Amino acid sequence: MERGVNIIFLILTGFIAYHGLTYRDKDGERDFVRLLFGSIALLFFLRVIFEDMLRIAVF
Repeated sequence: MERGVNIIFLILTGFIAYHGLTYRDKDGERDFVRLLFGSIALLFFLRVIFEDMLRIAVF
């Protein structure tokens, strides 16, 4: 059960991180808020994958 929740969480945070870090508006500018939330999502993604899924690191 926990593994399934972790996989769903990884999919969602991975999508949010990717979208937030790669998004550009029609003028080619990056939005600070999307970069901020994308970075936060990436940190949560890495924490779950390394600590809960792979059990490599302990934070």
